[in-house]
Amino acid sequence: MTAPGIDDAVRQKPPVTERRLHPVTPLRRAWAPVAVLIGWAVHDPDQTQRQLTRLTPTLLLIILALFVPAAALYGFLTWWYTHFAVTEAELRIRTGLVFRRTAHIRLERIQAIDVTQPLLARVAGVAKLKLDVIGTDKKDELAFLGEREARALRAELLARAAGFAPETAHEVGEAPARELLRTPPRDLAIALVLTGATWATLAAALVVPPVLWFATHSLWTVLATGVPLLGAAGASSVGRFVGEYDWTVGESPDGLRIDHGLLDRTHETVPPGRVQTVRIVEPLLWRRRGWVRVELDVAGSSNSVLVPVAPREVAEAIVARVLPGVVVPPVSALSRPPRRAGRCVPVWWRGYGLAVTDAVFASRHGLLRRSLALVPHAKVQSVRLAQGPWQRLWRLAAVHVDTGANKTVTARLRDVEEAAELLRAQAERSRTGRRDARPDRWMA
Repeated sequence: MTAPGIDDAVRQKPPVTERRLHPVTPLRRAWAPVAVLIGWAVHDPDQTQRQLTRLTPTLLLIILALFVPAAALYGFLTWWYTHFAVTEAELRIRTGLVFRRTAHIRLERIQAIDVTQPLLARVAGVAKLKLDVIGTDKKDELAFLGEREARALRAELLARAAGFAPETAHEVGEAPARELLRTPPRDLAIALVLTGATWATLAAALVVPPVLWFATHSLWTVLATGVPLLGAAGASSVGRFVGEYDWTVGESPDGLRIDHGLLDRTHETVPPGRVQTVRIVEPLLWRRRGWVRVELDVAGSSNSVLVPVAPREVAEAIVARVLPGVVVPPVSALSRPPRRAGRCVPVWWRGYGLAVTDAVFASRHGLLRRSLALVPHAKVQSVRLAQGPWQRLWRLAAVHVDTGANKTVTARLRDVEEAAELLRAQAERSRTGRRDARPDRWMA
């Protein structure tokens, strides 16, 4: 016999309402069979050409008349059999036409919720909702939703994850954001021009193909090598400019909001308390202008850039928002390796540095392209000391700090006694840091 209180609670529990994606979604999914056909044609172009020459115009029209409705039906059925629902504790996504799949995503395991709009999606007024979840390599996504619905659903998921009552989740809405930084397109373009990787890939794309032509006289060899090099050169220059255009960082209760993109617009969130490592990168040609780039590692998330280019003071102020209570150590506070480290790594040993504060483990490397990595003590998962035979000869060692994002920050070429003490002290700092850390909660 069920107790009256329990029976009333069961009866009063609101039913779970399943929702469908935006009606424009079938048009996107109908392209899947077409993409498979194109992939087969590109894989074996000679066979494709022979098959096409055998087809008469009448037979080709009949095939198209059958294939186009079949592709449209496939897109409609995959949309019809896709549902999602939000409960107090999880997001459920049910998909599959032949083989059914139901994903139960616990809200407390969501690392980030991003809203992205490819160019055609912006024209149609729809958006994707992408979810970074702990323990998964691939993002779950809902594509497509209406633009307003996507933002409202994101706000609802964040509100429920933060512990708001289900009936007030919609009322909470998307938290307001206060703009902290907007990168001018001019600064972004100049920064890309002053980046060595841009010129290196462009030089390789211009030099390697002619050399291969004079060496082999094979057009296919030149194309097979030159096209990827041109693609890499475009991705490191034009591609980055398009992707990082109008980069805006705003502060809100649910984390730092990042909006960027010229063609494809992306709306990302850096969740509070879940940043594992922050890197301040300073290319050689940027130093005269005092510019830096800020990158980060978030466990289970693809977010990797926080600030594409900004003055150092502005970047450090934003780092303080991501890592509350952290002050970026100045260059004067970084201790260099002992001079005998130059026998292990000539010249470049001068680029290494180390500083340990009450809040972070900070390690720098690089002489031309400096990179300072900051790891909060509470995010350190393990600490290791490593020594190669040449390092043992000169009484040097490296201390590796592993984080929750499956990344490692290393303090190289340290005196062996200093490294042993650093190993012991860092283990203690990590233990006390995790004990005193604030909970990783949205809007906490």
